[in-house]
Amino acid sequence: MTRKAFKTRLALTALLAGTALVPGMAQAQTAREIELETRLKALEAAVQDLRGELNAARRTASAPIAPTSMNPAPMNANPMTASSMSAASESPDRSPGATNVAEVRPVATKSAPTDGFRVGNTTVKLGGFVRLNAIASRYSDGEVAVGGLGKEFFLPQQIPVGGGFSSQDLLLSARQTRLQFSTATPMNGTEIKTLVEFDFALATAPVGAQRATNPYTPTFRRGFIEYGNLLVGQEWSTFQNIAVLPETTDFVGPLDGTVFNRQALVRYSIPLRPGLTLQVAAENPETQTALPTNAALVDTDDDRLPDVVARLNWKSTLGDFALAGIARELRTDTLGSGDTAFGWGVSGSGKIPIGKRHDLRFMATYGQGIGRYLGLGYVPDAIFGGTAGQLERIDNFAGFAALRIGWTDAIHSTIMGSYQSADYPAGVIVTGLANAKSYGGAANLFWSPGKGFDIGVEYRHAVRELVSGDTGALDRLEFAFKYGF
Repeated sequence: MTRKAFKTRLALTALLAGTALVPGMAQAQTAREIELETRLKALEAAVQDLRGELNAARRTASAPIAPTSMNPAPMNANPMTASSMSAASESPDRSPGATNVAEVRPVATKSAPTDGFRVGNTTVKLGGFVRLNAIASRYSDGEVAVGGLGKEFFLPQQIPVGGGFSSQDLLLSARQTRLQFSTATPMNGTEIKTLVEFDFALATAPVGAQRATNPYTPTFRRGFIEYGNLLVGQEWSTFQNIAVLPETTDFVGPLDGTVFNRQALVRYSIPLRPGLTLQVAAENPETQTALPTNAALVDTDDDRLPDVVARLNWKSTLGDFALAGIARELRTDTLGSGDTAFGWGVSGSGKIPIGKRHDLRFMATYGQGIGRYLGLGYVPDAIFGGTAGQLERIDNFAGFAALRIGWTDAIHSTIMGSYQSADYPAGVIVTGLANAKSYGGAANLFWSPGKGFDIGVEYRHAVRELVSGDTGALDRLEFAFKYGF
């Protein structure tokens, strides 16, 4: 019963009682008194009924609201926890005197990432590319051994010299196909990131691989953890600036003229000011030596101290530039006989934009005892076993330059040249088969019909020169088809 209906009924009852009690309606008689008493008792009963209905209405108003057929509770709904009920009852927008009814509020969830997918609070991304290379090579003075990596990318130390005949080779390969997995997880106000990357390019081809199935084992490229300014794991050496490597159909391009190294390291980046960053790193050491009478390279694996590298990165309106330095201990120790030497090197590199679609890229590196960092070890770090049985460092210079020309937004070319030379220590008679110089150039044309899709053709001419003065040349025409995802 509503309050309004209750008040109306109460007024009617009072009016009835008042009418019955008005004096002078008739002379008091016994029958009349009896009738009046009967009416008073009926009035008292009606008041008691009204009080009962009022109390019942109050109890109903204070009871929790149950779901109705128009808004049924879901059968699989989870029960509300004590914490959520407390939060609902303490809500600041609750008005005074309102009933204490707990409200189920939706839990805010993070939106799906636009790139990658989420597992828990970790965003996972998959990437890489599929690539096919068709390579036609001509060697002026011999042939590359069966399964040699020099057939699949420009490797100057595998250009034949002294064969006395020319040779040709045609190879189609998809071994440069690459896969990459990366993650990003919030932690203490920043993100902890990881990356794992591998391809098939440097795997040793099994005997008879090209007869039927061409199987190649995946090879580990990079794998690291990055947290803020700290990076630990296997990554490109801090001594190398991969940002200036030119576009090429080859695996690297101007390999003999560039620092090229991936290895385990611990690196910390220090922002100095906008556009200027200092990176310092301790990296995996490995001394690479050779004997005076043998050009074969030997990894001594006797190192005690990490290679220490520092690099200064500068970004400005003029372009992107880097200046790197490395200090390392060279060491060999076999059966108690060995020696140590100090190796060092400096490398400057940059990329200068020219207009909207063109740029100039370059790198120049010089040092003593840094052979393994240049051209995949074109020359060793040092010669061991000279006149005094010591490690004798090799002076080394390497450099390249590349001009990128954007003919249109989809068509572009690169013209590049590279050079490396080694100066062996005086007083050490080195075998004439040791590498002395490498130089060459290449030009290409790329068409990019869509995002991530590139089709290119490139011509390369390169020369390998030994200490004896003998030379061998490579002429190569290469096509590449690549789609990145």
